[in-house]
Amino acid sequence: MSPALSLGGLFLSAFLSATLLPGGSEVVLWAVVRQDAALFWPAIAVATAGNTLGGMSSWLIGRLIAVKVPPRGLKWVQDWGILVLLLSWVPVVGDGLCVAAGWMRLNWFRSLLCIAAGKLARYLVIASLA
Repeated sequence: MSPALSLGGLFLSAFLSATLLPGGSEVVLWAVVRQDAALFWPAIAVATAGNTLGGMSSWLIGRLIAVKVPPRGLKWVQDWGILVLLLSWVPVVGDGLCVAAGWMRLNWFRSLLCIAAGKLARYLVIASLA
């Protein structure tokens, strides 16, 4: 498979798996790096960007749908603040944290930085295992 196609599929997988849709970009990242070790850093960058944008789409959903029913993860965000978004990579819980951060109207740029840092750390570990 061509590097562009591999990275494009990785981006799509990473984006979708960071939304409220189920997905597993870790397996795709592992396969891309395993197939071509020269793609290690480009794959990390693409997966992190896609997953971060997906997380921010959940943040935006939370911001736009701020209703009377608090989203899942709200208590954690209230208790720990914006740094809890470093855990946005955690399956199931992470999506709720991003939605809760948007719902609470946390600063979008700081949210972006914390989401990206957590996702980058996870992808570095996974790619290193390939």
